[in-house]
Amino acid sequence: MNPISPDLDRSIRHLLRSCGQYAKQMAASPFEVFEKGPEDYVTSIDAALDQKLAAAFATMFPEDGVITEEDAQSRQKFHAGYRRLWCIDPIDGTEDFIHRKRDYAVMVGLLQDQQPIAGWLYAPAYDQLYYGGPGWGLFQATADAQPETLIATEPAPPTAGFCPVLIGHRDQAQFGSAIAQLIPEAQFYSLGSFGLKVVDVVLGRAGLYLYFNGRVKLWDTAGPLALAKAAGLVCCDLDGRSLGFSPDDVHGETLAHTQPILVGWSQYVELLRPKLKAAVEAVAQNSQL
Repeated sequence: MNPISPDLDRSIRHLLRSCGQYAKQMAASPFEVFEKGPEDYVTSIDAALDQKLAAAFATMFPEDGVITEEDAQSRQKFHAGYRRLWCIDPIDGTEDFIHRKRDYAVMVGLLQDQQPIAGWLYAPAYDQLYYGGPGWGLFQATADAQPETLIATEPAPPTAGFCPVLIGHRDQAQFGSAIAQLIPEAQFYSLGSFGLKVVDVVLGRAGLYLYFNGRVKLWDTAGPLALAKAAGLVCCDLDGRSLGFSPDDVHGETLAHTQPILVGWSQYVELLRPKLKAAVEAVAQNSQL
């Protein structure tokens, strides 16, 4: 069942495409880039879209909470105890956007009772929208065409010698060698956007996505993990615990997840999770020597 009305769903899809196309057009012109923290950047386009999206969702859903990546009040809003909370990332994959690469997205996720129940992800460079949620379904639309059902595709099992694994460049630099020693068949690759990495797993291009560096925040995960859950993927940490979205599961100030993140097909998670945990623990032990 769609957690919102069809009219509001259409409004969200139109809004995300409009914002994404604006970002794509503006990427061809000079824009400002600011450093928020170590290797953490924001552009003037992020800021403009953040304000536009926040205002639109506050108008569409006046009784719900709305948090965004660039809103300084997001921490207070998260801790205010809203039953339904909209999590907005105006540009997921900002580094790719800054360098005029293609793998960035405009993303919105809906948490209800601290669980992701719906997500919308628009990739401007591909003019492609993905949306849906558990109990609702998975859908995709290209350009302004009518949406169609998206069929999640499970890849060949990792025991078949083909073991594609998505991992960000920071995690690969820190953990890649240790993982490769325990899982030599792993074939690493990466994309810019957290959300697009999750979509690649849904589409069967990878069996598993790993995220271990503790930087990813609620607006990065809420939408994509709603899609992952709708596809039947496993979303857990290295101990097999489900990923949490409560105040106990995220950093109180930054709203970053405190759990390492695995998103993948069950056969990949079941087979590889113990080895991944051992690899991460080995890196931690070596760093203490």
